[in-house]
Parts: sequence; C-alpha cells; structure tokens
Amino acid sequence: MTTPRIAPLVPPYTTDVGAQLEQMMPPGVPPIALFRTFAHNLPMARAMGGWGSYELSKDLSLTMRQRELVIDRVTARCGCEYEWGVHVAFFADRVGLTPAQLRSITHGSPDDSCWEPDEAVLIRAADELHDGACVTDATWADLSDTLAVEQVLDLLLLAGWYHAISFAANGARVPLEDGAPRFDDHR
Repeated sequence: MTTPRIAPLVPPYTTDVGAQLEQMMPPGVPPIALFRTFAHNLPMARAMGGWGSYELSKDLSLTMRQRELVIDRVTARCGCEYEWGVHVAFFADRVGLTPAQLRSITHGSPDDSCWEPDEAVLIRAADELHDGACVTDATWADLSDTLAVEQVLDLLLLAGWYHAISFAANGARVPLEDGAPRFDDHR
C-alpha cells in the first residue's frame, strides 16, 4: 500500500469541517477518505461539493446506470482504483452491473459482447475523451441517436469531472477504502 501524500482528516472534526463532510455524503454514511482529504481546503471542498455532490448527481439527466458506466470507465482508464472502488462498492449492484460488465468496464472494451449498443457508446465516448479530450463524429452521432442534448452535455462534464477527481485522488494518494473492490478483483 502506498503512503498518502495528504492524510485524510480524522475525527473529531472542527464544526465547519464536520458540517461540510456531512453535506458531501448521503445521510448517515460516514465521510470517505477522498472527502476527508479535500476537507484540508474547505473553500475548495465547498466549491467542488456542488456539481459533484451526491445530491446534485441525482438531478443529472442521465440515469444512475448511465452515470455509473461513465464514472467507472473514466476512473478505470485513469488508473484511479480509489474512486473506481468507491463507485463499484456503492453502485454496481444497484445499477445491475454483471461480473462480465465489471470486467469489461475495468479492463475491456466497448466492443465486448456484454454491452448493448446504447451502453457501448457511453464507454466509447469515455475512452475517446480520455484519449483525446474529444469524441469522434461517429461517436457524437451515436450519442445523439440515443441521448438528448442535455444528456450529452451531462456525459461530457461528468467524464471531465471524474477525470479531475482521479487526478486529485491519485496525486494525493488517497488510501483505498476498507472493503472496496480492487481492479484485480475483476480480471
């Protein structure tokens, strides 16, 4: 295990840190290490808590499954085992990801047989954004055939957001959450 470059805060928290951490998590769920790391910089934690927060993500135009496909693929491609593991632990069962789909989204291709075309295009878009910071005209056309404009915009920003989260988690070496899946669990 790699030593964190910025150790996540541990309780007892100051009042303002505790309030911010509570706002960043679903009710009754203890704060994850990433958010406890971000809490070292409260203005940044407050600013990033808006668009990427648990509450707002429920308001995006993409379904939960679509969001998780994009998030899991982006974080896997970024090599961010921390954020990938958190999302797989919390959401994979809820959105019905099969073992074959978890293997594919982590180590495979959008061309793997486990994907329907409307889901494969989400993964392909995440890959193209990761590799070239853009999507091809063919992928754009396929996205436009299955998604509304607001959904495409949500997908683009969601992929970028989790690319940034991956940079922060990897750069700070946020320690993996206990019990969260690991990349090698899905080979």
